[in-house]
This record gives sequence, C-alpha cells and structure tokens, in this order.
Amino acid sequence: MNFTGKNVIITGGSQGIGFATAQAFIKAGAQVLITGRNAGGLKKAADKIGSPNLQTAVADTSNLDGIAALEKAVADSGKTVDVLYLNAAIAVFAPIEHVSESDFDAQFNTNVKGPFFTLQKLIPHLATGASVIMTSSGVATAASFAGSVYSATKAALNKIADVAVNELAERKIRVNVVSPGPIQTPGLLSVATAEVQAYLASKSALQRLGNAEEVANTVLFLASDGAAYINGADIAVDGGSIQYMLK
Repeated sequence: MNFTGKNVIITGGSQGIGFATAQAFIKAGAQVLITGRNAGGLKKAADKIGSPNLQTAVADTSNLDGIAALEKAVADSGKTVDVLYLNAAIAVFAPIEHVSESDFDAQFNTNVKGPFFTLQKLIPHLATGASVIMTSSGVATAASFAGSVYSATKAALNKIADVAVNELAERKIRVNVVSPGPIQTPGLLSVATAEVQAYLASKSALQRLGNAEEVANTVLFLASDGAAYINGADIAVDGGSIQYMLK
C-alpha cells in the first residue's frame, strides 16, 4: 500500500496500536501527525520512528481545549487530512458497585467525547474521499466482567460511527471501525497479569494474543484504495475470539 503524499492524523499515537500504525503509515510514505497527552512520550515515539515525515502535537483530546489545539495545528499546516484515525482511549476495570464517578467520567471523556468532538472539529479539514477510522473493541458487544463503563464507551463509539457514515457520505468520506481483541500493548500488559493474558489468549481460536502491528495493517487497508467500497464496517482483529467474561 502506498500513501505517498497523504496526510494522516492519529490520536493516541505515542504507544501501542497508535504508535504501530504511525510506523506503518510512515513506511508507506505518508505524512503523519500523532497526538498524545505527554510531551515526553511523544518525543520518545518520534525518536524511535526517526522520520522527518512524522510530526507530534501535545493534545489531550478528552477535553475541548486539547481538541482545539489539535485543530489549530491542522489549520496552521494548511493541509487537508486524508486519513483520520481516532484511536486514543483509556480503560479502567471495576465491578459496577465499585466504579467511581471520576473513572466513569475519564473513560467517557476520552473514549466518547474525545473522538466525537475531534471528528466534529476536523470535518472541515477532511479531504473529499478521506477515510475516518475509529478504534473500538470486541467488548462493545460482549459482557466482560468489570468492564461495564469501558464496554459502554465502545458501544457508544460504534453508534457515532454508524451515524457518521451517512452524514459524511455526500463528501465520499468513508467511516469504518476496527475492533481489536486482546492485543499486546503497554496498556494491556500494565493491567493484565500473566494468568489473565494466558486466559485471554485461550479465548482466541489462534490461541494467542494479537500484536499492535496486526491491527495497524488492518487500519492501513481500510484507509487504502483497496478498501474504497468498504464503508460502515466493523472489522474484528481478534484471532477469532470467543466472547469472554473475566471473573
């Protein structure tokens, strides 16, 4: 896949799936802007990728000020956006009876409010025929123990994508979703013990966890001309996962 001359924005691009996707787009010739909350994390990512085609922007897209900073960076560049990958997300797992208001708000602000208003503010900057891709999760339709809020945010994101498909169709902008299963990212590894990782792997038909590069490859395909007639899809990248419930 060749993305030479294409401009790509990835929210939450300093590590994990976002970082792997940035690397893949850079290798395919794209100009890529990644966002993150932490300047140090973004610098580390930029140093690792080591390409003049990568730019970074400190932007906390869980709030409108952060989104405004991103919009300003895009407007100041004078470039239209060919690919918008809304990937930034957080997860806090707790049974319903133990969920705090702050954890509830943080997840909805990052996982729902952030993608919604980032899309809203960047719509004027999207090229005709652009591709919008959102990172959801298999838990949007599963009933995983201790995942009520996180699952709800991803279900909400899926519905936003469904509506955006129709609202942006006049400009030939495609909107698709990728729904990873358990992926070996810093986020998962920080909260899942070795026992939990083994359990999650056992629930995949392939009997392993996925890796971020496998999700990135799917994102690049959805953004490519090879997926020109794919619109409104939710692509599972989960190794054939069985619906699971952690206890």
